[in-house]
Amino acid sequence: MSTRHALYRAAAALLTLCIFLVDVLTTLEGAVAVLYVVAVLLAARTGRRADLVVTAVAGIVLTVVAYVDSHGLNHVGSQTFRALVSLAAIGITALLALQHQHAMQRLRGQATLLDLSHDMIFVRDRSGVITFWNRTAVQMYGWSADEAIGQVADTLLSTRYPQAREEVEAALLGLGSWEGVLEQRTRAGEWRVLDSRWVIQRDGKGRAVGVMETHTDATERRRAEDAARRAQAELAHATRVATLGELAATLAHEVNQPLMAVVTNGEAGLRWLHRDSPDLQEVDAAINRSVGEARRASEIVKRVRAFLAKRSTPRQRLDTLTLIDDAVRLVQHEFSRESVQLRIAVVGRLPPLMGDGVQLQQVLVNLLVNACQAMAGQEAAREVQIDARAGEPGEVMISITDSGPGIPPDHLDTLFKPFFTTKPQGMGMGLAICRSTAEAHGGRLSVDNVPGRGARFQLVLATTAEGAPS
Repeated sequence: MSTRHALYRAAAALLTLCIFLVDVLTTLEGAVAVLYVVAVLLAARTGRRADLVVTAVAGIVLTVVAYVDSHGLNHVGSQTFRALVSLAAIGITALLALQHQHAMQRLRGQATLLDLSHDMIFVRDRSGVITFWNRTAVQMYGWSADEAIGQVADTLLSTRYPQAREEVEAALLGLGSWEGVLEQRTRAGEWRVLDSRWVIQRDGKGRAVGVMETHTDATERRRAEDAARRAQAELAHATRVATLGELAATLAHEVNQPLMAVVTNGEAGLRWLHRDSPDLQEVDAAINRSVGEARRASEIVKRVRAFLAKRSTPRQRLDTLTLIDDAVRLVQHEFSRESVQLRIAVVGRLPPLMGDGVQLQQVLVNLLVNACQAMAGQEAAREVQIDARAGEPGEVMISITDSGPGIPPDHLDTLFKPFFTTKPQGMGMGLAICRSTAEAHGGRLSVDNVPGRGARFQLVLATTAEGAPS
């Protein structure tokens, strides 16, 4: 680079000398001095302000010297006008060249900053062709700047968008910027997850001329999040197994009832069938009752198997009352055994929820079991109140309040932290999983003490768009 600058400097000096000699030694009447403009432009190519200023000043001085040598100081005529034009041209050219140098230096400084960024940054025109490619992009993607510039970005990087490409472009043009997570492939064929930010570049008239894309590699963070979700799913499964272990008597009672009804109806049907005059109508009714009870037992088993499943069920529309009823069925025998009176109060018509039925059922079961255990051993009346009502627009609030001693104030802030427990055999993961499940459904879970009662857990869940109150 320095050799090329030295050549420009030498060429500017040589041209300046030649123009002076032609202007002094020849009889040309034209504005020869205006050719110093070319020397000024050559000096500007060196990128040094001093070279440009020296060449411009030399051109102006030599123009004046040549004029005085040829015409003297007292001559005024067309030659004087041509000399003034030449001086103006040299000065204006030098001024514009200095401004151009300043702008280029500023752009080079900005480009250097972009090059030093730890993010991948490239600029593309409206048609997607890459026009700038920074150093981090070279290191991450694997293509050099010379290889990337001129290529269509989406084609080169095989970009995968979180939504239709047309929708992304429409949002970019409408807002002037766009942010999202996308995937791009490196030269080595490795897919990277990127946090992407786009900004439109506009010209002086406000027209979009290009887009600057900034990408932050989030691949390792995404892997860590996926690993954390898998670990949480395993913990949730272990908690469900532990919960059902505590509710084994309830499950046995739930299944035993329809099975005993099947036996009773079967025996009754046989008696009607073995009479001297069989009553086929009664036999038919007994068989139908047996089939109905068998199906009820099957549904109980299915519900338990779904509750124990490692994989969560797909999110779907859920009826709030059915969700509460299913959770109550699982804890009903536990409540009967501990002499806990359960009350359910529903205010108004509740809109449907959108979520994973198994996960939300687990939350309610855990909260109900905790409420039951909080009152264990107390002689006073043991009561649990479930209140369900519409909350803020698009939300349903389910409150579970017990009549126990409440939660110590110093435990309120730590109750939902992993591995915090007040139970001798507790794992300390139940409430932590309950809160994370609520948040994953766009809701929240909180706790407080009700004066004169006990602890109150408030579960807020999002409703479906169709079912949200207007």
